[in-house]
Amino acid sequence: MRTNVACSLTVSSPAPATALLQVAVAAPGSEQLTVLSAGRPVTPAEIAVPGARVHRLELAAGETTIAYTAAVESGGRPREVTPAEWAEFLRPSRYCPSDQLEGFAGTEFDRGRPRAELVTAVAAWVGRRLVYTAGSSRPVDTAVDTLLMGRGVCRDYAHLTITLLRALEVPARLVAVYAPGLSPMDFHAVVEAEVDGTWQTVDATRLAPTSSLVRICQGRDAADTAFLSLFGGRATLGTMSVTATVDGDLPAPGDAPFPLP
Repeated sequence: MRTNVACSLTVSSPAPATALLQVAVAAPGSEQLTVLSAGRPVTPAEIAVPGARVHRLELAAGETTIAYTAAVESGGRPREVTPAEWAEFLRPSRYCPSDQLEGFAGTEFDRGRPRAELVTAVAAWVGRRLVYTAGSSRPVDTAVDTLLMGRGVCRDYAHLTITLLRALEVPARLVAVYAPGLSPMDFHAVVEAEVDGTWQTVDATRLAPTSSLVRICQGRDAADTAFLSLFGGRATLGTMSVTATVDGDLPAPGDAPFPLP
């Protein structure tokens, strides 16, 4: 299955600044990234960091326009969980304080269930517990805040799912993706959990088919996967658009964990 993705952003900055951009897909068949800052072309410098392709941009004062397109062929084998990943994604992180919910998770879920069933059960529980509400959460909210508020957006669903899984001693991480079928269309956040030695994807929001997702990057939580981070200045995000389409029919969202190549 061929998937075409694209995004465009405009950013206004009163003074020069450095930006880190994470919109490039992990394994493109073909792609193009164009940046114009104050009307002049900017050549992005790609930085290889674990789990992501990061582009560093030196922005001039004024408006910057970023446009990215890529085509991806689906397929490939599931990713194996390395020993280093197993250790990293069991630990609490900024937005996923799993140590605070160990007792809660232990009373809500049966640790003895087969791993795939447990992962599915946690994602389904989060999907029932939360109400998807645009604009309901703050950038600083953790999974505990989300649990108490009972609402959130995709990153909040992902953070709570990850936190509960880690509290149950299941390695889990956040994956930023392009998601064909998502409505309204935007960047999307899902969860990868360790199941029998491989990373399997679940989406507690059930807003898009997991079998058609396109990986951008993965990390401990949203702190590692932001699509744009700014350093050394201030900036205002103006317009933003994201598209993701597949050739042929779109699969239906599924319940079982699914490998995301």
